[in-house]
Amino acid sequence: MKVKKAVIPAAGLGTRFLPSTKAQPKEMLNIFDKPSIQYIVEEAVEAGIEDILIILGRNKKSIEDHFDKSYELEDKLKSKGKKELLEGVEKISNLGNIHYIRQKEPLGLGHAIYCAKAFVGNEPFAVMLGDDIVKSKKPCIKQLIEKYEEYNSTIIGVQEVEKSQVDKYGIVKGEKINERLYKVEDLVEKPKVKEAPSNIAILGRYVISPEIFPILQHTKPGAGNEIQLTDGLKELARRRNVYSYVFEGKRYDVGNKLGFLEATVEFALDDKELGSTFKKYLKNLIK
Repeated sequence: MKVKKAVIPAAGLGTRFLPSTKAQPKEMLNIFDKPSIQYIVEEAVEAGIEDILIILGRNKKSIEDHFDKSYELEDKLKSKGKKELLEGVEKISNLGNIHYIRQKEPLGLGHAIYCAKAFVGNEPFAVMLGDDIVKSKKPCIKQLIEKYEEYNSTIIGVQEVEKSQVDKYGIVKGEKINERLYKVEDLVEKPKVKEAPSNIAILGRYVISPEIFPILQHTKPGAGNEIQLTDGLKELARRRNVYSYVFEGKRYDVGNKLGFLEATVEFALDDKELGSTFKKYLKNLIK
């Protein structure tokens, strides 16, 4: 079955970016010239996703407004002859079929995904976390979709991380099938460095079978006293083949300040209009 739906959890409080996120969703903080969540939505659309569900929390209405049509702004830009800006604004509201639902309580990522049950139905679906932006020739989620369609099994996007950093991620223990593919044997959420089964980390992209929903319904709170998606996937791997795929591309963890700055700087350097000037500025700055 083709993967045509994606779920983007965006209900977190963004505490690592306070006070900026006191009244503004962290997903609306700009990475260079557009909000971080727009990069995620664009990746989904480029991968052929037709319907996107964004799971919101309180005080996240600006996300809905961003992807909605803005008649007054478009009329103003049109009247002033600002064609390029107008096209950019219209493109945002035409990205795809975007739906919204609210996670009423912050009970964890597993609970957030369970909230998407009615939207997903009995179809495989992509999950794309907003803290992870991936720069790649082929959209990261497209790489996973292709593997799902090849193996007809849940695929978890992973990459190697420094061994000292494994306690920040869900970690995969698996049987190596080929250079990039592992058959999952176990998943551990944020293990202690000395106890981690590997340094293969789950990095914010998944294509999941709908079989996950009855499992999540009965998953008890785990790490952080939250319902963890990793725990649900661990149980799914006991019942069905689940694979992890080492995707191609550079991943930025924009959920922390250093990763956010790295993405902002590198995306700015890639910009055709400002990149070379910005590069000169940086060179002069660090002399």
